[in-house]
Amino acid sequence: MHGVPIALKDLTSVAGRRTTFGSPLFENHISDSEPTIVTRIRNAGAIIIGKTNTPEFGHKGTTDNLIAGPTKNPWDFSRTAGGSSGGSAAAVASKCVPIAEGSDGGGSIRIPSSLNGIVGHKPTFGRVPFDSSPHNRFGTIHPFVHYGPMARSTGDAALLLSVMEGYQPSDPFSVPIPKENLLEEMKLGVKGKKFAFTEDFGLYPFEQEILGPLEEAISLLREQGAIVEKIPFQFGLDLKELISFFNKMWYAGLATAYGVLYDRFPSQFSPSVSAMIDSGRQLSAVELRETEMKRTIIWNTLQKELDHYDAILSPVVGVTAFSHQIDGPNTISGKATAPISDWMMTQLYNCTGHPAISIPVGTAQSGLPVGLQAATGKFNDRLLFRIAHTLEREKGFHFPNI
Repeated sequence: MHGVPIALKDLTSVAGRRTTFGSPLFENHISDSEPTIVTRIRNAGAIIIGKTNTPEFGHKGTTDNLIAGPTKNPWDFSRTAGGSSGGSAAAVASKCVPIAEGSDGGGSIRIPSSLNGIVGHKPTFGRVPFDSSPHNRFGTIHPFVHYGPMARSTGDAALLLSVMEGYQPSDPFSVPIPKENLLEEMKLGVKGKKFAFTEDFGLYPFEQEILGPLEEAISLLREQGAIVEKIPFQFGLDLKELISFFNKMWYAGLATAYGVLYDRFPSQFSPSVSAMIDSGRQLSAVELRETEMKRTIIWNTLQKELDHYDAILSPVVGVTAFSHQIDGPNTISGKATAPISDWMMTQLYNCTGHPAISIPVGTAQSGLPVGLQAATGKFNDRLLFRIAHTLEREKGFHFPNI
């Protein structure tokens, strides 16, 4: 990557540079350390030209904070770029940089990648070391948090992944990676592969306008020799139950990581993060451990299908980009929804650690991007890049004219 310009999310520390975490409390904070991925990116010769905007501590699926304000979508400046890696997605889509780093604890790479029309990959948990916090080496499991690449092409995303990945002793969950050349393997196509497709996982609301580009992408995969079957999902719990137990994990993590600072500087925290910390502190140890059983339901259901299919295809989110002044829509297809959560179909794979990718597949009638989400069994990330490369080769990826 010698000479390649890259941007890093402002949740990711860079030694000697300002890292704000999207919080006024850290507005002038200069990092004295950096995670392994940053060192690897430097050693590969890439030029870190800037940090990208993120919501405070990456706590939601849109990007705005009290330091930099909102990140707007380059396709339509009245719309959100999504989050929490919204700054990275907007920087890539608008051609500020060809490639950027993001992190994903509930969809934070895939959501903005879909809304901005770029490639965004959440690797198998452990494939890329996540050692950003020397004070809590085990904090990445509630839920699974991942670093990953965001780019305008499949090849660029594969290149950045190849630089970041690999075993690192400072991360207790880091694992040796398979011996493979992603840049070559992604060219192998999808002939003979068997994919499952779901519009909603039997859980999520969605707008009809996103289906056209998704169905066109599925037709292209079939033309390239893949078998794609539409299947039903039955998790045995509704969306409210899913979001409830997922939020418990998130809120407990925020309370653990930032509770001491919150007690000392409560006015420096936004109302939404304050509420999450307060909720996390009210959880008992038993309540938190009970989430493991719900998480197991998600794992068993997804893995059952991945034992039969090579990949699961779905929307990334149930909507196109909405106003940057809100956290999400109040209704989807006439159904009342929770704005902060119900429109994103990404949390499932943060419960399990499976790899997942957002692939741009065109625009809805509104002219806004739509992303196809693909997920495979663990350590089969190479198939995700084969799917993405196939669609890129046959359909092409397009970006806003700004």
